[in-house]
Amino acid sequence: MANFFLDNEHLKFHLTHPLMKRIVQMKENDYTDAQSYDTAPIDFEDAIDTYEQVLEIIGEICGDVIAPNAESVDEEGPQLVCNEVMYASGTQQNHEMLINAGVYGISLPRKYNGLNFPMIPYVIANELISRADGSFANIWGLQDCAETIYEFASEELKDKYLPMINQGYTCSMDLTEPDAGSDLQAVQLKATFDEKSNCWRLNGVKRFITNGDADIKLVLARSEEGTKDARGLSYFLYDRKDKALTIRRIEHKLGIKGSPTCELVFNNAPAQLVGERRMGLIRYVMTLMNGARLGIGAQSVGIAEAAYREAEKYAKEREQFGKAIIKFPAVFEMLSNMRTKIDAIRSLLYETSRFVDMQKLFEDKARTRLLTPEERNEMKYFQRLADVYTPMLKLMSSEYCNQIAYDAIQIHGGTGFMKDFPVERLYRDARITSIYEGTSQLQVVAAIRGIGSGVFLNKIKEYEAETIKPELQVLKNHLIDMTARCEKAIEKAKGYENSEMYDLVSRRLVECMANIIMGYLLVLDSNRNDVYAHSACIFISMANAQNKEKETFIQSFSIEELTSYKYVAGLPS
Repeated sequence: MANFFLDNEHLKFHLTHPLMKRIVQMKENDYTDAQSYDTAPIDFEDAIDTYEQVLEIIGEICGDVIAPNAESVDEEGPQLVCNEVMYASGTQQNHEMLINAGVYGISLPRKYNGLNFPMIPYVIANELISRADGSFANIWGLQDCAETIYEFASEELKDKYLPMINQGYTCSMDLTEPDAGSDLQAVQLKATFDEKSNCWRLNGVKRFITNGDADIKLVLARSEEGTKDARGLSYFLYDRKDKALTIRRIEHKLGIKGSPTCELVFNNAPAQLVGERRMGLIRYVMTLMNGARLGIGAQSVGIAEAAYREAEKYAKEREQFGKAIIKFPAVFEMLSNMRTKIDAIRSLLYETSRFVDMQKLFEDKARTRLLTPEERNEMKYFQRLADVYTPMLKLMSSEYCNQIAYDAIQIHGGTGFMKDFPVERLYRDARITSIYEGTSQLQVVAAIRGIGSGVFLNKIKEYEAETIKPELQVLKNHLIDMTARCEKAIEKAKGYENSEMYDLVSRRLVECMANIIMGYLLVLDSNRNDVYAHSACIFISMANAQNKEKETFIQSFSIEELTSYKYVAGLPS
């Protein structure tokens, strides 16, 4: 029997990070919930034991059911029958297994039949499922919709819909339209209030909707007549039981084929307002997207882990010139770099998750009482970190996921190009991670704020101030030098006094900063466990070389070069 939680020592390591004691204590209201719920933990050790037991169950389902089903799901895919999406048989089995295990909506409070887990074990579960089948992670993860309903919907909506999650009701966020992809403020699907029925009516088309057949749908729509920007958009909950939606088609995709991506037509569909009018995009969707991007981070790490394991297994078994190909330095280096990149993005994933956890915990407290000035300042601190770490995570994890899947096929050679091995599917599944929930280019636009505001540099100084083992000091010295060089590159970019030049180098700046942050996280991981020292050494060496290349470009870039780029590209000067 395979168990994807027990066979990965890195997951327990991140589950027991020092900050977890405070996260769990806040999540469990100083463990007073145990007085009202038999399943609530009585202390930290009890909570961690519960998390591990549940993750073992999910890990076993992933290893024995979801992963074995992945190939047939990819081949069969979903079908559209009489305006209903029929899952592939393997997808349906996965879904039923996890419903029976009671692990849908595990982060929801117990009053809604959730397990009241923090984000960390929830994200670990997402990584496990993504490793088993990246397409099914989109169904199980609910795209952060349940958390959005909990945070912003009325008590009436929460009481009605949140208990459905644990029963296996699926969710989707319906944002994209034919003429509104990345530019969501261009959304035109219309919402009008029906006074007679005391509900809103939705009319229009949504496109590229993941889980387009979902039972509970959060829909971004234009509620204010005569508006053209984000201030005219509100957020609505639509129940599929009302049968006022036509599924025009299921998209035929390159990868994640088990997850139905649909084009939808809303036909005077009844819906309920979530939160306040006009705040749909400005507040609710931005919060939802951040949660969804955290999910893509976990999906990217899970797919990358699966690709690495397939490549390592093949390299140990495949013999050429009288020995296993893993013994050839070129192949061994590829595998070492793949392992190192996974360790780096996994550390970034769980660091970001901790920031999100702390932010949400303070926001939860603020719903029941006034925060003290100290608590409010701390909430803002974690919110600033979560806001810029999340797009950085989405950028780096998805790009690394693609690189690792690419290298996994390369290690397989010609056989990797065939459908005989899982890496072909993993390569296709990986490709979407750097596109949906905001492309890599859009993540840069969001993450660059962390450079302009100084949030990244301030956090790096905090990492630098941490006490580490003497043998790790040489690695920290490299990171200190990299930080100083990066600061000079930032000052150079700010001195351009040309927004287009700054935009052109912004990805380089973000990636430089990400490399330093991931380097520090690996050093701090090594401080807790020597097993990460090897990855820390390799990663910092790679990152140092990459940063020097980016910094050289920034330092030598000029307005003349920008003009030349425009000319070559045929852009207006």
